[in-house]
Amino acid sequence: MKTMMIILMALVCGGVFLADPGNVCLAGEKVGVIVVDMQGDFTQWKNGSLAVAGTDQAFVEKVENATKTLAQKGLLVFGTQDWHPANHVSFYTNHPGKKPFQAIKINGKTQVLWPPHCIQGTQNARVLVNNNLFLAIVKKGKNPKYDSYSGFQDDGGDRTEMDKILKRNGIQKVIVYGIATDYCVKATAVDAANAGYKVTVVEGLCKGVAPKTTEAALKEMKEKGISVVKELDQVTI
Repeated sequence: MKTMMIILMALVCGGVFLADPGNVCLAGEKVGVIVVDMQGDFTQWKNGSLAVAGTDQAFVEKVENATKTLAQKGLLVFGTQDWHPANHVSFYTNHPGKKPFQAIKINGKTQVLWPPHCIQGTQNARVLVNNNLFLAIVKKGKNPKYDSYSGFQDDGGDRTEMDKILKRNGIQKVIVYGIATDYCVKATAVDAANAGYKVTVVEGLCKGVAPKTTEAALKEMKEKGISVVKELDQVTI
């Protein structure tokens, strides 16, 4: 009887149906959530070394509340977390004579030099959203030789466990948001799309480093077939 009810709901409902706890489907596809780099060093709230504009306590709470809502609806939540060693290639302090936000070439690749941030084991490397909401948090940027904007792989091509975790849990579609729109959110969303997932980015749950690069990132994501919505209530859940 239960199986028949589920099948009937799937046929008549154009939205979400709950087959089993933690198994929410949208139009027959299992949906997951990726919350990108919601860490102290990227927020104004925690006086982060690489704080993005608009990331006050209210923004962090908005993201946490949205994540809690999605988790309560049965969606599986995953996170990404910058986890850099102190000698990381992206830190301007590891390049004598260089300044923050300067772009240099390293082995033929452009590398933006950032202030030291999200150093392994430091307070501001913590994920600020309630960690109990996450099924898994994937650490990235651990290799000192390569930067890592995407939650799926670093700039050297070394893959994280994100794709394996999503596939293990049967995820086919992901809702992506966090910090920063023009860097880690974009890279994670694009790599998710390239890996075959259907991707929705919630712009209102993201903040970008700069207006021009944020605008360009949103345009690039849309051109990749990624759905970009203003707020969470525009996603049918």
